Amino acid sequence: MEKYYTFRIKRYLPDENPPTRWDEFRIKLNSMERVLDGLIKIKETRDGTLTFRKSCAHGVCGSCAMKINGKNRLACQTLVKDLPEIIEIEPLPSLPVIKDLVVDMSLFFEKNDKVLPYLINDEPPPERERIQSPEDQHKILESITCIMCGSCTTSCPVFWADKEYLGPSALLKAYRFLFDTRDRATEQRLEAITGEHGVWRCHSIFNCVEVCPKEIDITKHILKLKRLAVKKGFTGGER
Repeated sequence: MEKYYTFRIKRYLPDENPPTRWDEFRIKLNSMERVLDGLIKIKETRDGTLTFRKSCAHGVCGSCAMKINGKNRLACQTLVKDLPEIIEIEPLPSLPVIKDLVVDMSLFFEKNDKVLPYLINDEPPPERERIQSPEDQHKILESITCIMCGSCTTSCPVFWADKEYLGPSALLKAYRFLFDTRDRATEQRLEAITGEHGVWRCHSIFNCVEVCPKEIDITKHILKLKRLAVKKGFTGGER
């Protein structure tokens, strides 16, 4: 069943004065279509200058993360039938806006780089592969499903106040490798996450859990990082 929806979109046009404004578009959509479908229809039929990111459109790449009716979500996962007739769309908060709904993710990815987001093992490789039991793999399974969309970090009040804070996404990535039995960089990675702007800055506000499109309990993983840090003697930094 089709009905009309009003898309109220926060625009950022750096070459205009003032650069920021709200535009409204009234379009007809099937109730099972997604917010992303609406944005594509607006761009194709109403305003070709509207700018946003998209790629897989199946909740895997994380490109279309944006603030929809006050909550960070993936536009490709959000059905219009689950929203009111007025759909308000803004870019992800707390990151510089490049144009319209496109934000500069450089700072976000820099945080992930700081936690060494790759397997480190200098031991001689086995003939075939590094074996991991199903039980050990299960310990990191949830953290592996992160698509690095940025929804969690940009919803975190600590990150809003402290741009040096690593943020929930980077800390989740640190967990993914710290609890990987094949990794051998425990000391090095704990050193990276336990400084002044690291894991101790998390105050368990749970915003990250509420917005994660993969329903990862990020706060639970961060708490496990804190326990590991204490066990290994890395108790420095702000608590």
